[in-house]
Amino acid sequence: MGTATSKGTENVAPVVSIDGPAGAGKSTVARSLARRLGYFLLDTGAIYRAVALVARRQQVAWSDGPNLAKVAETMQLHFTAAGDVLVGQQPNVEDVSQAIRTPELSQGASTVSAHPEVRDALLELQRRIARQGRCVVEGRDIGTVVLPWAPVKFFLTARPEVRAQRRYDELHARGVEVSLEETLAEILERDHRDTTRTAAPLKQADDAVLIDSSELSLDGVVEKLESLARQILP
Repeated sequence: MGTATSKGTENVAPVVSIDGPAGAGKSTVARSLARRLGYFLLDTGAIYRAVALVARRQQVAWSDGPNLAKVAETMQLHFTAAGDVLVGQQPNVEDVSQAIRTPELSQGASTVSAHPEVRDALLELQRRIARQGRCVVEGRDIGTVVLPWAPVKFFLTARPEVRAQRRYDELHARGVEVSLEETLAEILERDHRDTTRTAAPLKQADDAVLIDSSELSLDGVVEKLESLARQILP
């Protein structure tokens, strides 16, 4: 497990990276942590979900890496201060914050992100936004590939059955009908795909602090991350 350290953080942008598997609560935790720190949130998972959504609308198969990369390169994507995800250009801008949060788009994001061409197309976009500093960035390869220089790195996880229950509760709260068994199967499938893919597989960075949230409340996780982050951040 990595340990928090302030060594060598003087000349890098103040950034917190949070990696971890599906259903670990990264998005919720990152949003709360960003609010507490007064930072903005860069939700990289939402970027891949948006690519999957736009590709589906343009009838580009999620298995078509080269054409998906073209979608990623040309897609107009914006984040609001409140964390909403917008696609398109004025006057035709659409808020897709809810549309990208379905189980289908969750699987689509995982499939799309496995293509090296897509990851390459989005890499510089994510780095350019993060270099502005004072942001919390969550995803699956932030601390290992996208922002290896991030001064604060966390790897957030929980037992699969716990992550499945959380995702199931989240989906039902939004009116999405799905069984707990289906949700667990999806979690396990994503774990396998994300950890075994050739392009930037999911893994804990050597200098990341491991946080197992299986027995912790949301507030407990956020408080723990905030305490550790404030020890390091300028």
